[in-house]
Amino acid sequence: MAQRALVLGAGGHAAVAWELGVIAGMADAGIEVRDADVIIGTSAGARVGALVAGGLALEDLFQRQVDPQWQTKESAPPVDFTKWRADFMRVREGPGDAIAVLKRFGALALQTPLDLLEARRKMIAAALPSHTWSERRLLIVAVDVESGERRAFERTSGVDLVDAVAASGAVPGIWPAVTLRGRRYMDGGLYSIENADLAAGCDHVLILTLPARVPPLCVESLNAAVDKLRRGGAHVDVIHPDETSQAAFASVGGNLLDPSVREPAARAGREQGRRAAAEVLSRHGH
Repeated sequence: MAQRALVLGAGGHAAVAWELGVIAGMADAGIEVRDADVIIGTSAGARVGALVAGGLALEDLFQRQVDPQWQTKESAPPVDFTKWRADFMRVREGPGDAIAVLKRFGALALQTPLDLLEARRKMIAAALPSHTWSERRLLIVAVDVESGERRAFERTSGVDLVDAVAASGAVPGIWPAVTLRGRRYMDGGLYSIENADLAAGCDHVLILTLPARVPPLCVESLNAAVDKLRRGGAHVDVIHPDETSQAAFASVGGNLLDPSVREPAARAGREQGRRAAAEVLSRHGH
């Protein structure tokens, strides 16, 4: 029987809202992507993965993005983004292989103060209606700050779902690293924004993701993962934000971590999802 994967990429509140909007829009048009055999979530995508696997009605998830009465109260992190980007590029452009780069990111993560750890965990817990792992296979990706090793956590890994989601989005210099089973972990998007290669073995792979920055901060590219999946025989569809969705991000200043981006991003994503569903159906002959 054909195996289907849903891959959800990183990108702050903008990605969370846009991805949920696209998923809702595709459902409006007759494609239910939540029943994929495996859901792979990275950083913001980890939160979306936990939400769509959690069993709450899709319309409720959408309203939690667009209705102020339903939205969780979250604030943008107190970060000097000019300095943060400079620190990130210095780490990314240093010498060595991918592991060396990730270890340098890990060193930056360990310098991130722990004072926001408890408050951030509470924010994520409030945003997730269910705090237990779904029976549906959900992979949440994070990176070990000391070894640079990428890990994909799931229901059988023996870690708390809220902590796994927090670890996957623990961007060095913004949010503190999270301890899972005695090791500290940071944002999985530093290895790859999507970690789509983890869908190897699936026959159909749908990837919802924001495009990488140029130059990219992650060490593995989406193109390489997609090429590998297609060589393995998978049908791969990649959906990036269209012009309207990008304009929604820009409407709040382009800060992907600003919670005020949620409503415009979700609404634009839903419209895009309806159109994208028709394109996917036509490509696959349905």
